[in-house]
Amino acid sequence: MPFASSPRETAHGWGAALARTRLGRGAWTFVQRKVFQPRGIECGEVFLNQRRVFILPTRAGLILAVMLIALLLGSINYSLSLGFALTFLVVGIAWVGMLSTFRNLAHLYLRPLRVEPVFAGDAAEFRIVVRSAATIDRYAIELSVDGLMRPVSCDPASGAEEDATIPVPTLRRGRHAMPRVTLETRFPLGLWRAWSYWTPDLSALVYPRPADRVVPLPFAQGDGRDHRAQRARGSEDFAGLRGYVPGDPVRHIAWRAMARNPEGRVMTKLFDGGTSGEALLTLDAALAHCGDRESALSLMARWILDAEAQAVDYGLDLPPLRIAAGRGPAHRAACLEALALTSP
Repeated sequence: MPFASSPRETAHGWGAALARTRLGRGAWTFVQRKVFQPRGIECGEVFLNQRRVFILPTRAGLILAVMLIALLLGSINYSLSLGFALTFLVVGIAWVGMLSTFRNLAHLYLRPLRVEPVFAGDAAEFRIVVRSAATIDRYAIELSVDGLMRPVSCDPASGAEEDATIPVPTLRRGRHAMPRVTLETRFPLGLWRAWSYWTPDLSALVYPRPADRVVPLPFAQGDGRDHRAQRARGSEDFAGLRGYVPGDPVRHIAWRAMARNPEGRVMTKLFDGGTSGEALLTLDAALAHCGDRESALSLMARWILDAEAQAVDYGLDLPPLRIAAGRGPAHRAACLEALALTSP
């Protein structure tokens, strides 16, 4: 009569299975490092030659291989001429499919483009140009970032180039380098997977996410209450529209303009505050309303957007950096960049 295994033996078996799993992962990592030769950050345009493209059968390809082996053994056993013909025909088709899959990815040129700054929590859109210098069209080439978002597909024609935008989510402020990009294709039969790796010299600037709370701007001169009164008197003076920024008050959203917009883009109303003073945005003033440094930087980002919306000149005091008062797209970008790159 067989004896039931003890808990110790069961635990030992699970441990052995776990060890085998870790060993398999370690072996796969070793193969990737030695065989696939991952490269570091590459500047400028990159050419995918034959040595940079790898190819292996997919699950469907492995299933087809097993079926062909079974068909070949049956044809040998029963001397089936039609079985031999079918086996060799399918093998030839699969072999030609492997060459077509490899050619669909090889000899491509890749070039990174500039990335627009975003606020923390939004997706940074990394743009890549894929150019086909060969005399064949390319189809169903997927670009993806390890473990992030869904792959992006592109179909560059012969002698043409196509832009591919890869959205990568951001969680914190600062400068974020683009992760390694995997290019792969299964065209045309889906029996083979060809892929290549590329790490472009590309990074995105991520601004602090503007605070949701509304705090009056800290003015550098005069009585703050007078400025608030002036701003209140001019708060009904409509000045125009701009794109929605996270944290904008819901009451300022231009619903009618959004309804008339065919793309459905959310727009925010701008009002002329009518103030003549200058706002000085300091870290100490922000810390007086917030409990930590990161929240204070988010509040300063909200002040910058509010000052631009109210047409108020503002300066930034973020030791050791100080930016003189001003306003406009360039001034706004310089102040937000200083907030994004300041040390924790």
